[in-house]
Amino acid sequence: MPGRLRAAYDNRLAAGHLAEDPAQAGAVETLSVLEEALENAKPASLFRKATPVRGVYLWGPVGRGKSMLMDLFFGVAPAMPKRRIHFHVFMAQVHRLIGIWRGGDPAARKAAFDQARGDDPIPPVADVLAAQARLLCFDELQVTDIADAMILGRLFDALFARGVILVATSNRPPDDLYRDGLNRQLFLPFIAMLKERMAIVPVMGALDYRRERLRGAQTWFSPIDPDNERQYDLLWRDLLGTDAETGATLEVLGRKEHWPRAAGGLLRANFASLCAHALGPEDYLAIAARFHTVFIEGVPRLGPEKRNEAKRFGTLIDSLYEARIRTVVLAAGEPESLYPAGDQSFEFERAASRLREMRSEGWGEAVLR
Repeated sequence: MPGRLRAAYDNRLAAGHLAEDPAQAGAVETLSVLEEALENAKPASLFRKATPVRGVYLWGPVGRGKSMLMDLFFGVAPAMPKRRIHFHVFMAQVHRLIGIWRGGDPAARKAAFDQARGDDPIPPVADVLAAQARLLCFDELQVTDIADAMILGRLFDALFARGVILVATSNRPPDDLYRDGLNRQLFLPFIAMLKERMAIVPVMGALDYRRERLRGAQTWFSPIDPDNERQYDLLWRDLLGTDAETGATLEVLGRKEHWPRAAGGLLRANFASLCAHALGPEDYLAIAARFHTVFIEGVPRLGPEKRNEAKRFGTLIDSLYEARIRTVVLAAGEPESLYPAGDQSFEFERAASRLREMRSEGWGEAVLR
């Protein structure tokens, strides 16, 4: 009798929501082995360590279904403490906890960690994280920051020792993580640990499903009228496919921002939620790190009194542009007409120019490669 993951995947195939894909089938098989191992694993007790369970590392190019497979698995995984989180958000939490331990007085440490003694932050941070989730599912594991690289080896050694099981997706195989990074030799034990503690599964199907849906599609819709609203919504639903809008919460500098209209690497948000509130560059960088495609709707024409909103919108576009994020916009007019006069209007010209480039076929093809 097939497990719940296999049944869920086969139901999608039968309904025509997915096409047969040998690369995905291999990943489903490996995740099904993990599903069974979790069902049979015995939890830790006072007299017994938790049953060791080998995790799964799915890697391959964008658009091959890695996040979809992990989400299916997460949905059917046994009801142990479990957590599905973007790697960038997880590392932000880790740095925040380390900061509390290093900078906090005994009372602050006790409140955050239920302990206060010692200089090394890794054991208490690992205790907190392991208490939150025995099954930890990462989306888009990537390492580009030396601070992250130096922490990961010791942190995950501690997490694995506490019985945490890891499932992750990445665009890179383990051996390519933090390639050419500063002091990379200090990062190599983490790579070896991943290869020892996880099944490494390439998901290398020939078709990028999202790219094929977005290729040649209109990405700038103006003015805001019923026809453009309908076309914009159709494109969103086409990219969404059968996925549900499960939402996403990003943690930035200790704050949490919830985006209800998110699914996997897709985000749909209105201008007001992005630019009328006091969000800053760190928030926009977190969005660019978390999502591969961002839909922005309801972008109005802005008068001089909306200088703060215009400045935030420019910062958002800079972040998406630099990260090469696919961006779809429903706006009141062409980019140059959105903030033609007022303080910061000269600076806004850069955002307008970048928006022009981001809607061009050449830029879109480059992003989709």
